Amino acid sequence: MNDVLKEAAPPAPADDAAHLLVIDDDRRIRALLQRYLGEQGYRVTLAENVAEATACLKNFDFDLIILDVMMPGENGFDFAAELRAEASARAQVPILMLTARAETEDRIAGFEKGVDDFLGKPFEPRELLLRIASILRRAQPRSASLHVSHVHFGGFVFDLLRGELRRGDEMIRLTERERDMLRTLSEHAGETVTREALAGPGVAGNERTIDVQVNRLRQKIERDPANPSYLQTVRGAGYRLIVDR
Repeated sequence: MNDVLKEAAPPAPADDAAHLLVIDDDRRIRALLQRYLGEQGYRVTLAENVAEATACLKNFDFDLIILDVMMPGENGFDFAAELRAEASARAQVPILMLTARAETEDRIAGFEKGVDDFLGKPFEPRELLLRIASILRRAQPRSASLHVSHVHFGGFVFDLLRGELRRGDEMIRLTERERDMLRTLSEHAGETVTREALAGPGVAGNERTIDVQVNRLRQKIERDPANPSYLQTVRGAGYRLIVDR
């Protein structure tokens, strides 16, 4: 990481640059990320614990949260779960966990809490940039040139352009990963979509984590998630979304 940092202060980011919230109790990591990400044109706000992060979220809008797991007081997993449970716009801010705890079980636990991606410590700065760019890209609406703009299944309507899922007047909260998967499934409604096609970059493409994310999505759209009517498993191949015609 030291090799990529320069002595000169980074230039001020553009007013419309993505705003990142870095939450880490390690002062050195916070300083390194602030300088490096600032050099890449991002606006960066720092917090050393959950209490500071909560205060920041009340005062600023963020495009992405970079979150450590092990911190004094409340840990990153619990913070992510509480944030996702809120009935507010900030509940949908994407979360990238940057942590030394990157074993499969930890990643699955994180995805179950609503985390969008993981990167283990120590990390390569270039990979961090690519993951940030990928998450931010997924968070943006697709072009209006999409042939299908809405799909209907059961009582739900999914807007592919906005990435919004509604049931009547109720907005169903989706993580960025769930939104991205549902958009892919909707674009290929009725067709089998492989796990590889549903997978995000890096560790998120692990087969088990894709299954976990699909099961989380089923909890939101199926009357009986154990016997899904809409998001169906195609054994040995992947998944398909059954929509109304």
